[in-house]
Order: sequence, then structure tokens, then C-alpha cells
Amino acid sequence: MLAKTIAAAVQGIDAIKVDIEVSVDWGTGFVIVGLPDTAVKESAERVRCAINQAGLDFPSKNVVINLSPADLKKEGSAYDLPLAIGILAADEKINSERLGRYMLMGELSLDGTLRDVKGALPMAIVARELQLDGFILPRANALEAAVVNNLNIYGADNLQQVIAFLNSDAVIEPTVVDTRAEFARAQGQFPFDFADVKGQESVKRAFEVACAGGHNIMLVGSPGSGKSMMAKRLPSIMPPLSLAEALETTKIHSVAGKLPGGTTLMTTRPYRSPHHTISPVALVGGGTFPTPGEISLAHNGVLFLDELPEFNRSVLEVMRQPLEDRHISISRAKYSIDYPASFMLVASMNPCPCGYYGHPTKPCVCTERQRHQYMSKISGPLLDRIDLQIEVQPVDFDQISSTEKGEPSEAIRQRVVAARERQTLRFRNCKGVYCNAQMTPDLIHQYAEPDAAGLEHLRNAMTRTGMSARAYDRILKVARTIADLDGTDAVQSHHIMEAIGYRNLDRSTYNPGNDIPF
Repeated sequence: MLAKTIAAAVQGIDAIKVDIEVSVDWGTGFVIVGLPDTAVKESAERVRCAINQAGLDFPSKNVVINLSPADLKKEGSAYDLPLAIGILAADEKINSERLGRYMLMGELSLDGTLRDVKGALPMAIVARELQLDGFILPRANALEAAVVNNLNIYGADNLQQVIAFLNSDAVIEPTVVDTRAEFARAQGQFPFDFADVKGQESVKRAFEVACAGGHNIMLVGSPGSGKSMMAKRLPSIMPPLSLAEALETTKIHSVAGKLPGGTTLMTTRPYRSPHHTISPVALVGGGTFPTPGEISLAHNGVLFLDELPEFNRSVLEVMRQPLEDRHISISRAKYSIDYPASFMLVASMNPCPCGYYGHPTKPCVCTERQRHQYMSKISGPLLDRIDLQIEVQPVDFDQISSTEKGEPSEAIRQRVVAARERQTLRFRNCKGVYCNAQMTPDLIHQYAEPDAAGLEHLRNAMTRTGMSARAYDRILKVARTIADLDGTDAVQSHHIMEAIGYRNLDRSTYNPGNDIPF
């Protein structure tokens, strides 16, 4: 007999329908065709044991399984459940009339228990597009998939429960989630707050400007000056995720298998901090079995690269294109995939190998040559793509010992949100532009042209420091953000001066503590 079940395969961050056709006929053997990987081929033994544990006999006949479309690679163990159900239906042990109305996905353990799978959210979206009655999957993934409305999500514990449900011998209650209510309830919950940061007012201001305009930022300072500590608090002052951004972010983490169990939607912006030993593939994504990399996991959030010069140069250079385009295209011999990568880059580094060049109390033991080699590990093109370059000075004892709280994140966030609202209104008719950091040259000319005094300051700074044309655009973008924080429509000279002050590493001879000459 022939039976068919419906499953899905993940490509990029989206899913594609997969039809699983099962034929059980006279003979002996077990064959799976349709480009299955090793994990799919090994499902035969898992399915056999799970069916036996469910109190049924695995058919002692010839079993042929076709995964369609046959030219699409099928990966992972999530096909165990639809394969088992298809085999039982073809062997006339399950009522096959209901099979065409449900999508099935799940990994089976040997005792028939269902284990969680990756990519449940994009699969549920496909099931809704197909107008199916429901999606049957492991209970651990039910909350994640229930985010999709107009689709019944049935979370099952084991194979026996699914069999009884399809034979109408048992009822599985659909998992229901009020997405908007859950999303609104979880907003604004952060483990870290800027109120705990002592001093560092200039750095806090730079963070505020960076979040208000979506700008990349570099922190340069000696060890223990608070670079990492402040970077962890960035999500608490960034604008709240919109529901559309939360869905997209959750899809990426679902596909990568990084979504915590029992999660419905990601309600806070992601914060990713990979170690400096990371490989280029782990950073941008891809691999033998394509998965999103760190830059995609940081989509709509923060990618923090601590000790930037310690990263392999090839790793840093692969970020240049996604920093500009805000997506990454990965092309290999067997596949081509696009992943979103609109993230805010936050990097930190020491001013020299020993870390104490320009320190007010500790002497630097590095030679000029060593300092130059250390700074040159970061290429000019990458540095040009970092809008704000900030010096972080150590905090003195009086500030550290003070019991007075700093300005809370919520107060800073309100100003950031107000500035973003001005940008949303400004760019409402500009496709693909949502903040000042994404402005094109035409938009810069239209909205960020400085006054005469500001233009003169900019000319002097660029002449004396040798900034690139890209740095010129970056300064104007940052100045536009500063003006938005001030609530003014025109970019004025003091906005330009503050933006120029955030380009410390553009000087030909970097010396901590010295300002850029105008």
C-alpha cells in the first residue's frame, strides 16, 4: 500500500514543504531515496525500535520511502516521526484519511519519546501557508510553533500518542499562545542596567548616540576600564523589538537550534559575544550542513567582539560586506543561501599589546614598533565601517567607591526611542532604511548637510587627519543622530564637532588622551 505524510525542510531561515511517500509491498528491504543525509538514513533503526515500543510490529516487507522534492537535500533526525507514521499508514495500521491534513516533524528516541527539533517556527509558517489543519511536533517545540496564528499546534510526548490521535482514539489539546500579550509582558526585562556603571559619562553618551542611530562602535581602553561591562548593558538602552523583528529573530535562532526550551518569542535584542578563536564559517554561517553564523544570530541586536586585534584577520575581513549590505550571501558548490545580518557591531581593544599605553598611572612597556603592529591588525576598510571610535579611561577611586547610582537604562532608552521615532518618520518612504546608519549618499545629502561652520570644522579635521571619503559619510550620519537626540531638524556645527570627536583612531599617529585637532 502507498501512504503520504507531510514534512518540511529548512533552507536558510525559511522552510520548504517535503512530501514523504511510503510504499510497503511484498519482499524484504528498507530504502530511502530523495537525497537523504546520514542522519535520515539512520532513522530506519530508530523508527523500527520506536514502533515496536509503541506495541506495533514493524512491517516485515519491502519498505521504499521517497522524499520529495528529490533534488532537495534532507538533513537531520526531524523526519523520524513522519517516516514512522507513513510506514504504519502504508501497513494499514493507521487511518490514512487524516494524514494529508497535518504536518509532522520530530525526532524519535528508541522508546518512542519525541525529542525537540530545529526550525519549528519556519516549519509552522509553511504549514499555515499550506492551509493545513494542524502541525504535530514534540511538546518541547509547541510553544515556539504556537506563535503562528490560524494554525493548530499539537505538542505530543511520544509516538503512541500521535498514533492514537490520528486514529481518533485520543485527543491532543492544541497549544495556544497569545503572542501579542506574551510579547508585551516580557518587554523591558534586562539583567544589566547602566545605573550600575560608575563614571564613564562620555562613554555612556557615545553608547546613546550609537543606539539612537544604529551605529557601529569601537571601545579602546586599558584592561579593567569597563569596556566589556558596559557593552553587556547595550541591549537595555536599544529600542524595543517590534513584533516583526521578534519573529524574524526567533526564526533565525530556531533554525540554528539556539532557542531555549519553552520559548515563544525572543523579546529582547540578541547579544552575541564570540571568542576570538572563532572561524570565518562560524562567524558568517554556512558549513557542510548550512546554519546561521554569529553575525546572523546577532541580527536585530548586538555583536560584541572583545579584544578585536586578537581575532584572525581573515575572520574580521569577512565582516566587511555584511556590515555594508546587512545580509550575508553564502555560495558553495552544493548550495547558495542568504542569511540576514543587520546587527550593531561593538568592538573593544587595548591601545597596545600590554594594554597600558596612555594609562594615567601604569607605564607602557611596548615599543613603538609593537604598538604599530598591534594597531595595524585592524584594516583601514574595516575601521572605516565603525562609526564611533571611543577612548575608555580608567575610573578613579572616588567614582568607584561612590554609592550614588548612575542614570538608569530606562531614562537613556526613552531618549533613544524618541530619536528613532524621528528617523522612522523621516525614512517612512525609503525602502530598506530604518535608521541613520543605513542612509545612502542621497539621503545624507538630503538630511545631514551641515551648516557653514560645521562644514569648515569637517574640512579642517579631514585635512589634518587624512580621513577617507567613507569616514566623511560616517561623520555626517553620526551628526544627524546627535541632532535627532537634540530634537533639531538641522545638523549644526556642534553636532559635527561631537561626531568628529568620535573618530579617534582616524589620526595618523594615535595617542590616547589627545583630541582630534580642528
